[in-house]
Amino acid sequence: MIAPRRIAMCFLLSTLCALACLLPTAPALAQAATGAAPAALQAATPRDGQHDFDFEIGTWKIHLKRLMHPLTGSTTWEELDGTVVARALWEGRANMDEFAADRPSGHVEGLTLRLYNPQAQQWNLYWANSKAGMFDGPPQVGEFKNGVGEFYCQDTFNGRMILIRYVWSGITANSAHFEQSFSDDGGKTWEVNWISDQTRTSDQSAKAPAAAQTNSAGSQATATDQDGPHGFDGLFGSWNYRVKRLMHPLTGSTTWHEFPATGICYKVWGGRAQLDTFEADDPTGHIEGLVVRLYNPENHQWSLNWATSKTGRPDPPQIGKFKNGHGDFYTQDTINGKTIFVRYDWTKINTDTPHFEQSFSEDGGQTWEVNWITDQTRVGDAADKAR
Repeated sequence: MIAPRRIAMCFLLSTLCALACLLPTAPALAQAATGAAPAALQAATPRDGQHDFDFEIGTWKIHLKRLMHPLTGSTTWEELDGTVVARALWEGRANMDEFAADRPSGHVEGLTLRLYNPQAQQWNLYWANSKAGMFDGPPQVGEFKNGVGEFYCQDTFNGRMILIRYVWSGITANSAHFEQSFSDDGGKTWEVNWISDQTRTSDQSAKAPAAAQTNSAGSQATATDQDGPHGFDGLFGSWNYRVKRLMHPLTGSTTWHEFPATGICYKVWGGRAQLDTFEADDPTGHIEGLVVRLYNPENHQWSLNWATSKTGRPDPPQIGKFKNGHGDFYTQDTINGKTIFVRYDWTKINTDTPHFEQSFSEDGGQTWEVNWITDQTRVGDAADKAR
């Protein structure tokens, strides 16, 4: 499974915020007395946009226009048709869509993961394609105002630092318009380089989770496939979890808490990516999590991207691969202000009882302390429950 590394701190902050919200302020008491809120107070109230992307859920056909050589003065555009299938997560506070199209140069597969940050009340948008096998640069960050969504980030293009803008507009029940633009002058001017118009074909999102993949002979995928692009095929489907969590890692603590959880793993790009959901109640509160796993066909490694609904953004990706059916994945992160290494360890992944452990190291990997253990039990390939 996947383990939330910052849940305890997030729970503490959210608890303090919740208590603060329960205390009436002077303007609130005045409002209760008069029966109306001052206009300035109403204007200062942040807009809750957690359902801004609800319109995207379902299946779409799209017509695309793509500028072939951005920021060169080129006016050569390529047009193509494709499809988008979008799935809701966390009751709308996250979603993921799968994109597919055929170009003269070959088949294109992509996905967009959108996560709502409840503190900033903004969206973080992450894009990946199947050729790279990782999220593409920093997220686009922004929000909707008056029915138009604008999202920005700073990135590099052909070695140059640029700004990127996404704009969603013209949104109806059955259509939507999207444009991507680049700016190389700090936002003074923008060049549109990607335009898509969507037309809904169905309200249904992506198909139900698949079972573990088998070949035409009915046997499990080959060892080579299991150590490569199909390393996580054994997780497709619906699961119950038994979780053990060390409450205070790297402190010498031996206090563990055990609790149940549930999740569903969905196939993306024929198995070369997955969306895996996780939901539980532990001593720190309710946990809503997800992980997007992306296979890089060039270096034959996986990128594992874990996020929770409390933060609305992924942790640093765990990078690694399988060897003889055993998966090791690593990243560098911080805990309590200290830089550490984090290891994910997967075993028994091609059985009906996969086993997962997360460990921390504060001495450069010489020693590891296990702090999260899950044992999964398959409960069948249930219909899509993530909507």
